[in-house]
Amino acid sequence: MEMKSAYSFEDFEEIIRRLRAKDGCPWDRVQTHESLRDCMIEEAYEVVDGIDTYRDCGDDTNLCEELGDVLLQVVMHARIAEEEGRFSMEDVLRGISEKMIRRHPHVFGSENADTPEQVLENWEDIKKQEKHEETVTEGMRRVAKSLPANIRAAKVQKKAAKVGFDFADYREAADKIEEELQEVMEAVKKGKKSEIFEEFGDLMFSAVNSSRFLDINAENTLTNATEKFINRFEYIEEKAVTKGFELKDMSIQQMDALWNEIKHLY
Repeated sequence: MEMKSAYSFEDFEEIIRRLRAKDGCPWDRVQTHESLRDCMIEEAYEVVDGIDTYRDCGDDTNLCEELGDVLLQVVMHARIAEEEGRFSMEDVLRGISEKMIRRHPHVFGSENADTPEQVLENWEDIKKQEKHEETVTEGMRRVAKSLPANIRAAKVQKKAAKVGFDFADYREAADKIEEELQEVMEAVKKGKKSEIFEEFGDLMFSAVNSSRFLDINAENTLTNATEKFINRFEYIEEKAVTKGFELKDMSIQQMDALWNEIKHLY
């Protein structure tokens, strides 16, 4: 296929078919749903990075490219499924089109939804009907296990909160963090690894609960904290170099002193 000034979706499908053909690309030919699983996750996160780059710098070049990489994953998975006689890209497009029509009855039907909140509420109600969910627990179990743990925890907590199983306010949620931290420390004293593991999980689950009451995304706060740590650590390392030191030769007190310097600056 020759390079063109513009490509249609059908052109792209043909490119993937060619790559998967017997005389196509040796790498593309052997890919499976399982082998591409991590690629899908990585590409999705790279789209998020592209969104952040656009937000911070106004450059959408990376976002455009990364969206293309996600589309590649979608078309590859659909092609593999079609080769196995399971479903095709046509089925994927039909399924998502029908879902969008069903879940927007205020646009394609006669129902009303005047606010984003009403739209989300209707979406969840329709989803429950589609999935034949009869209990709250069924809805919790449908939250994807492959989601980042913080995000999955928040989604499960929100489902419980909808039926009133929740803390009264942030103070109660914060008290639970203190309680769980104490239980972690008690488990550490016992020295039983399995108990420490369980209690530490409870502590993190409680921290996510608190983030809901503060209306912040726990996953994003941890990402921000990690970036902040890297930036501050970079300051320590650069300062050490200018003073002729290597970090491994510095005491923790010396490093702490530099940490406190940058903490007041950044």
